[in-house]
Amino acid sequence: MDDDGIETDAWAADEGAAADSPIPASSAWRPGDHPGHRQFLNVGDLPLEADPVGTLPGVTLAYETWGELNAARDNAVYIAHALTGDSHVWGPAEPGHHTGGWWNAMVGAGRPIDPTRHFVVSANVVGGCQGSTGPASPHPVDGLPWGSRFPYVTMRDMVAAEIALADHLGIDRWRLITGPSMGGMRAIEWAVTVPDRVGAIAPVGSAAATTADQIAWSTSQLAAVFADPNFRGGDYYDAADGEGPHVGLGIARMIAHTTYRSEGELAERFGRSYQGAGDPLGRGGLFSVQSYLQHHGRKLARRFDANTYIRLVQAIQSHDVGRGRGGVETALARYTGPALVVAVDSDRLYPLKNSQLLDAGLSGSNGVKVVHSPVGHDGFLVESGQLNAFIAEFEAGL
Repeated sequence: MDDDGIETDAWAADEGAAADSPIPASSAWRPGDHPGHRQFLNVGDLPLEADPVGTLPGVTLAYETWGELNAARDNAVYIAHALTGDSHVWGPAEPGHHTGGWWNAMVGAGRPIDPTRHFVVSANVVGGCQGSTGPASPHPVDGLPWGSRFPYVTMRDMVAAEIALADHLGIDRWRLITGPSMGGMRAIEWAVTVPDRVGAIAPVGSAAATTADQIAWSTSQLAAVFADPNFRGGDYYDAADGEGPHVGLGIARMIAHTTYRSEGELAERFGRSYQGAGDPLGRGGLFSVQSYLQHHGRKLARRFDANTYIRLVQAIQSHDVGRGRGGVETALARYTGPALVVAVDSDRLYPLKNSQLLDAGLSGSNGVKVVHSPVGHDGFLVESGQLNAFIAEFEAGL
């Protein structure tokens, strides 16, 4: 499991038959591909908070919905995805969608977020690679991919586009905004930016501001992509399969995935065992944990885009809800509605103290709910029973 999906136990077999085929230069969704369950909204020109270009023209958001908005328009739930997630929150792997819904355990009939009761919405963020305007999208001037020309985007830019989506759908106020990791960051930004449009938030395994330690871990991930000669400064979209920046992207994912798991979980699961018959002591073999991380690197490269990875990591690095608002405490004080703050006790990427600081700044929060798990950051997906119980209880009280 990673920050956006569910792992199978067959990781050692890699991707089966697909493992024998060259990895595409980019696995971004492109216009003309099967839309799957996606719908598309033309947001128009999007003013940018930080990039010198000032405005991103002709922005499209790819989004998905489940259920129906009721007559009172008070049953809408927004689910914000994590770093390498997308709008496909619920449902099977199918044409147009590389994988099944990344939060199938949370969404569905009889689950805490239930399309028979809620109008569930999720969008791929601006800068993403699964249908929303991002680096792989056609540039409006020449029709070629944006590539290295794609601007720097922040969480606030992403939320601005999501606000336009809410307007389009006729949603004046969300019943609940929730999401894990980067999704939790956007839930917090929503609450501070337009508090009157947010009924409740439930950030999971997240933070009010990205820390130096988190920036340090992600900086090495960016360096891995930049160092891949096939990255070509971000303009690699015309490369043949197998000749794109999949090595750098894979290394970035290996670094990231290590932070998603705990030291104890890796020790118990793999120890010093090695993969297959090859002894890793000078004989070219692999320790099992090495094989596991390489699998996740290849797996991401087959469904993602290197430029999008860069832009979204940079957006996470920029995250600080208090920037230009008098600091984190002052910013969080803008929102007085209900808040459920959830942390994983073994999370070494977004540790418990991040959630405790967030809880202290939210007047509507009643203490951090702690998921007990040996897994680490990914515990918010592995321990679905605990998390579902927290969300169900919170949602029922709204």
